Amino acid sequence: MKYHVHVVVVAAIALFAGMPARAQDTTKPGGLNKVAHDVSNTMKKAGRDSKAELKRDGSKAHGGLQNAGNETKTVLKKTTGIHGSHNKHPGGLNKVAHDISNTSKRAASDTKAEVRRDKAKLHAEATETGKSIKDTTLKRKP
Repeated sequence: MKYHVHVVVVAAIALFAGMPARAQDTTKPGGLNKVAHDVSNTMKKAGRDSKAELKRDGSKAHGGLQNAGNETKTVLKKTTGIHGSHNKHPGGLNKVAHDISNTSKRAASDTKAEVRRDKAKLHAEATETGKSIKDTTLKRKP
């Protein structure tokens, strides 16, 4: 009887070992991971789209301001006849243009830094919320 049980067990193992293993689909996550994956992809796409839109708007604004500044400078040069020098520390009309340019550059830099700080803050909050949801969901799992 003992011998018969061993033969049956060995035969069953041989039968299952001989069967081709079913390939598992590891390309797509399932369950909670699938939800997290989908949310992550949606957030990334929205972030990329908004970033691209902001970049396009910033480029348009920069181009417009640069053209307006150059036109203003040209008009002032023609009307006043002051052309100034190209020194590191310019005087005359170039000094005025230089000061205006530096002021606008600082303002743009501050604005850009503020946007980046806000973006980082939102990202940190979204990450924290995601981790919290994941932790609470996993703790409820039996």
